[in-house]
Amino acid sequence: MLSKSVVAVSVVLIMLYCNLFIEVVAIGVNWGSQASHPLPPATVVRLLQANGIRKVKLFEADTKILGALSRSGIQVMVGIPNDLLAPIAASVAVAERWVSQNVSAHVSSNGVDIRYVAVGNEPFLKAFNGTFEDITLPALQNIQSALIKAGLATQVKVTVPLNADVYQSASNLPSDGDFRLEIRDLMISIVKFLSDNQAPFTINIYPFISLYNDPHFPVEFAFFDGTGDPINDNGRVYDNVLDANYDTLVWSLQKNGFGNLSIIVGEVGWPTDGDKNANMQYARRYNQGFMNRQRAGKGTPMRPGPLDAYLFSLIDEDAKSIQPGNFERHWGMFYIDGRPKYQLSLLGNGNGLVPAKDVHHMGKKWCVLAPSASLEDPQLGPSVGYACDHADCTSLGYGSSCGGLDLAQNVSYAFNSYYQVSDQVESACKFPGGISMIVTRDPSFGSCQFKIMIKSDSSGGEASTKMCLTRSVAVLLLLLMCMYIVL
Repeated sequence: MLSKSVVAVSVVLIMLYCNLFIEVVAIGVNWGSQASHPLPPATVVRLLQANGIRKVKLFEADTKILGALSRSGIQVMVGIPNDLLAPIAASVAVAERWVSQNVSAHVSSNGVDIRYVAVGNEPFLKAFNGTFEDITLPALQNIQSALIKAGLATQVKVTVPLNADVYQSASNLPSDGDFRLEIRDLMISIVKFLSDNQAPFTINIYPFISLYNDPHFPVEFAFFDGTGDPINDNGRVYDNVLDANYDTLVWSLQKNGFGNLSIIVGEVGWPTDGDKNANMQYARRYNQGFMNRQRAGKGTPMRPGPLDAYLFSLIDEDAKSIQPGNFERHWGMFYIDGRPKYQLSLLGNGNGLVPAKDVHHMGKKWCVLAPSASLEDPQLGPSVGYACDHADCTSLGYGSSCGGLDLAQNVSYAFNSYYQVSDQVESACKFPGGISMIVTRDPSFGSCQFKIMIKSDSSGGEASTKMCLTRSVAVLLLLLMCMYIVL
């Protein structure tokens, strides 16, 4: 007969394992699809599963992506782009058709675990000049009505991912937080609607943007090491900007009678390129710091406990708009081919990120400036401009990974970017005047990678559920074993 100590140890091990499994489920990521050569959806789903990611936030209802998520064990927040808000706000029938095609069909027949519909994406950004202010709430209401009619309102909740500029604090103390004056009435109406329908408030918080917009922003306050100058708000101490920002929202809700409304952090992360403060070291420091506090169950002074959050983002998007900056294409934890950028432990077991499998690259060929070309050639400037207009040159900026290249190397990088995004067709390396040529020796220099594009026909396969089932069976067996030992 087993001793009590063996039984106790077994119980503890089971609890630790199950606790780890629950924590992994609580971590989500944003999966954007604005890439010139996106990975096959099934490949990305296996990537999510291999890294223990059980929640995903989508910016639009892509049928192929939703199909790949079928019976994957991954919870989904599916988005409605801002350009669809007007027709949905204007017509309940349009909202019902959208829900039928993009929610009901996938939930009922494909087994996609859709939990949220994100109505719009940061629609009240100041940069939009009020474009979506009159239509976001009606769109939200019509989608909710459509979910009720479809019998899905209990399972699927509506929300609106908002930027943190919807609230503010005149003193920079969280307790002085309130919604931005010009949209305060609108925000209270939206918050009431969310509360009435047991739906969450979704907020995107970016310490990097604070640093990017303000050169005097205290760098250490952006991270979780506790090395920045703390803020003392009536006894509540804040040693990082995420906590202070989050609790400014909590106070804004509380002051307006909605202190118990649930909150989702829809986007949180750090870019790796495109700015002097966007680099691998800072990105790893930020994301690992965030994961460490999540696993430790640490919340904010106003809301203890781990945050419901989605890391931003999963994979780089080389075709994304570069407003407000070049860093927009470099938020991913993975490169566009599914390779991890840096060591990051999501599971807390010391292991790093698992790369995507079965990804195929094009041949080891690069397009560069021909040695015979003159840097004074009048064709050079227009050629580089054309290449960068049609490809991604965001790594060439000041302080970026390729910011230290000389002029000839800058030209080569631009030419190669265009050549790779054009699937290495020979004509893509024939710039006017014979100033370019194809080489087979890697021209990468220091931290600057001259990339090779992935093949667009790389196949991800169909077996997207095996790992999830294997993990579930393992947990069940462990629990049965524990019960057997105890009995």
